[in-house]
Amino acid sequence: MELDTGATAWMLISASLVLLMTPGLALFYGGMTRSKSVLNMMMMSFGAMAVIAVVYVLWGWSMSYGSSVGGIFGNPFDQFGLSGAIYDGAGAFLIDDYGVPGIVGVAFQSTFAIITTALISGAIADRTRFSTWMVFVALWVTLSYFPMAHMVWGGGLLSGDGPFASIATPIDFAGGTVVHINAGVAGLVLALIIGRRKGFGAVPMKPHSLPLTMLGAALLWFGWFGFNAGSAFTADGVAGLAWVNTTTATAAAVLGWLATEKLRDGHATSLGAASGVVAGLVAITPAAGALSPVGSILLGAIAGALCALAVGLKYRLGYDDSLDVVGVHLVGGLVGTVGIGFLATETGLFYGGGASQLAVQVIIAVVAMIFSGVITAVIGLALKAVMGWRVSEDVEVNGIDQAEHGESAYEALGVGRFSTDTSAGAPAPVRRSTTEAHA
Repeated sequence: MELDTGATAWMLISASLVLLMTPGLALFYGGMTRSKSVLNMMMMSFGAMAVIAVVYVLWGWSMSYGSSVGGIFGNPFDQFGLSGAIYDGAGAFLIDDYGVPGIVGVAFQSTFAIITTALISGAIADRTRFSTWMVFVALWVTLSYFPMAHMVWGGGLLSGDGPFASIATPIDFAGGTVVHINAGVAGLVLALIIGRRKGFGAVPMKPHSLPLTMLGAALLWFGWFGFNAGSAFTADGVAGLAWVNTTTATAAAVLGWLATEKLRDGHATSLGAASGVVAGLVAITPAAGALSPVGSILLGAIAGALCALAVGLKYRLGYDDSLDVVGVHLVGGLVGTVGIGFLATETGLFYGGGASQLAVQVIIAVVAMIFSGVITAVIGLALKAVMGWRVSEDVEVNGIDQAEHGESAYEALGVGRFSTDTSAGAPAPVRRSTTEAHA
């Protein structure tokens, strides 16, 4: 295969866009936390970048796309350190079927592993030891993300070469199962293992900077074009379709979220708009290459409304998912993955394709949930026993940034030097659409 410079340029740009998503996520999450823990929240994203960029080169690529071990993961020693993944026997760069050097594919896929793992951090904000998180990142990406990527995209059990393909070919264009269901379930499991923050459900825990959150959402939307359109793996019509579908679904999700807020709470909020952006992006991720633009509008609107309702479940069920990873990523990922069964233009139920596509989409979603849940529980409980997850109560109250990092985000204002949790004993928050009152 000859080098296609246009496709190569597109994939390098796409990889860079996806990498930008993680700093964007740091801003999105950072703005949603209280001022005394914003740096710790952002550091969890940057820490994930640092760990996974190294791990992916060593064994991540091989575990994702190396020779299959039982259809569950690739052999980590097959291409350890990218041995045999960069050059052919003559010393020339290996070129894939799209005319793109294989090393560019490594770059692109590594950014997916980074953002997926960083997403989990939002579920455990305000109370987690940074050192435990860093160890978790290395273990979880190795034991949950890499195997899931192999099962779905590397020819494993959940791919078109797996056993469920006899029903219909599973569709996960850019990561409904691998990324969002995987991270959403992990966030739920860790939230249950670590426990609730002090004052959860009793005192206001409002976002300290909604402008930061909206800026983060904007960067996520921008980077997501690399995430979805880049998953066409070349600059072609499929990439264009994914780009348009990503835009329309996201816009419709914002409208769906805001309409739900207005009807339920009487206000359409900036945080609702930012959250709707992410909900729409999550839902269209697995479906971006399989739906029409009109179908994407429908999917996005449904995802926006359902995710707006789902974020309140933590209050009813009593789990402390700090920044709504479960309500947005797990629920949005399920809506997108299962929605393909209804809305795929070639095989969807609404297009005369029968129930086969729907059945296989439900199966892969359930398998992804079970796999991620079990693996995350094992890692989370082991780390709880060995290292401990939580900072002390004094640190949680007085400010995790100072204790964990020796810094304050707003030094000139004196934030972080002493307790800024002045809300203790305050009445429960009014029912409104702000994080910690998203219900």
